[in-house]
Amino acid sequence: MSSTATHTDDDLMTVPDVLHVLRPLSKRTFYRWRETGKAPICIRLPNGELRIHRSDFKEWLDSHREQVAA
Repeated sequence: MSSTATHTDDDLMTVPDVLHVLRPLSKRTFYRWRETGKAPICIRLPNGELRIHRSDFKEWLDSHREQVAA
């Protein structure tokens, strides 16, 4: 059995997971993006922690893809 985790689009990512992908993005910048509506869609759990569906994160990343001029 492999120790490599497999992910599905329904997986929930934590803020540290997102920061790891976007490194060297700081936690402060991520929360500033949330305040200004620039962050990916988040789910606030009853304990106050945030989670992001992997599919929403991928869609958010794709929406920031730059088009190359031909």
